[in-house]
Amino acid sequence: MTSPNMFFFLTDQHRVDTLPCYGNDIVQTPWLDSLASEGTVFDRFYTPTAICTPARASLLTGESPFRHQLLANYERNVGYIEDLAPEHRSFSRDLRDRGYRVGLAGKWHVGLHRTAEDFGFDALHMHGWHNPVDLPAYQEWLAAKGLPAYRLRDEIRGTFPNGSPGNLLAARLDQGVEATFERFLGDLAIARLREYAETFHRDGTPFFLATHFFGPHLPYNLPDEYFDLYDPDDVELPASIAETFLGKPPVQANYSAHWTFDTLDEATSRKLIAAYWGYVTMIDHEIGRIVEVARELGVYDDAAVFFSADHGEFTGAHRLHDKGPAMYEDIYRIPGVVRPPGGGPAQHRAEFADLLDLTATIGEIAGIDPERTPDGTSLLPILHGRTPPWRTDYVAEFHGHHFPYPQRMLVTDRYKLIVNPESVNEFYDLVADPHELTNRYGFPECRVERDAHLALLYRRLRERGDNFYHWMTSMYPVGGKDYDTSLGSFERNTP
Repeated sequence: MTSPNMFFFLTDQHRVDTLPCYGNDIVQTPWLDSLASEGTVFDRFYTPTAICTPARASLLTGESPFRHQLLANYERNVGYIEDLAPEHRSFSRDLRDRGYRVGLAGKWHVGLHRTAEDFGFDALHMHGWHNPVDLPAYQEWLAAKGLPAYRLRDEIRGTFPNGSPGNLLAARLDQGVEATFERFLGDLAIARLREYAETFHRDGTPFFLATHFFGPHLPYNLPDEYFDLYDPDDVELPASIAETFLGKPPVQANYSAHWTFDTLDEATSRKLIAAYWGYVTMIDHEIGRIVEVARELGVYDDAAVFFSADHGEFTGAHRLHDKGPAMYEDIYRIPGVVRPPGGGPAQHRAEFADLLDLTATIGEIAGIDPERTPDGTSLLPILHGRTPPWRTDYVAEFHGHHFPYPQRMLVTDRYKLIVNPESVNEFYDLVADPHELTNRYGFPECRVERDAHLALLYRRLRERGDNFYHWMTSMYPVGGKDYDTSLGSFERNTP
């Protein structure tokens, strides 16, 4: 029996509330709507860390960031390693070993020196965190089609605290849709798809084809058709725009200043969100082009299909942009939509799931030993409508971006705990305060639940082997001393 083909679509910095399958009734994403109608939408789907490179390395290896140790984007490296060590496995190599053709069109961003090809992908290497519009292949593609060069106008920027112009947030692209980098990625994926479909029909060789878009990551540089697709007057600003940072780690207010939120007026904030929505629709259209060709070639209906993102985006929530050292749902909860091979029941599921579970699911579909994915669990039983024993809480981590900043997060059905060793800890009631505006960590009435979550996070970190737990041993009420906290042999026999 031929192993199932697989399509994997990954976006970058993508909020769940931009998608109709997650409740948005304005944004148009017909292809993703179609996928959701044929598979499972995970309502509590998370990234293991809200930063590109570590999250993508976790997807590739099936390991949590503390385990694979690729902890920061190389462009903003803060002293961490810049590439995965050779001993770390990758699902792409495992698929190769199982006889798959394995392709990637688009963003890599898993280290500085080792490319996608080094990990078994057929790929054109693309550097960096944003559309690499200086890529020679893109320039040649434009020239061959007689399309205009990449050029921006009407830039939107705030003002940095030092008075200089802030980071570019959005701009109009002086190109038509047919010249965008997203269209270029779609064409690359379609060309690879045609090649793979030919060998599949000829000799049954299965394939895994990933298309990784660089958007809707800011800056939202779009042609007029998508820049103006949505009316800013239809945009409802995030409720957390009321953020005061009272009782929060000071780094959040600093980050807000860095991203210049308070230097932008309300109309600009609405326009940024409207442009972000346009970016989402533009990407959905390109995904739809790939799917249409896959259907024409007869390789889609029986395939497994995955859609997710590496992490979320603030777009003004909590008076922030981008992502960073603030473990809010806006950047940790991400889209997770999966159709098993041949389709499954259309359903929304509330189980905690994440990118590493996608790695495990890919492995089970291809017949790869589940032990190859140490920190993920296959979603196939859930995708087929069953209710297997499952985790009732979720742990995420962060290590820094621009500067080192270690954090650990525990989410349960109602509450979220965040431990910030250099600052104040955070505790949120996600039912009473879904926008995470009030830090209840110091509230006396929350002490019992808070301490229970501290103890649970401590246990989970010890179970995982994440040495962050050593900080918690002495600082919080997490249980009696049952190991040598000094890590010195002189205490081994101490009662």
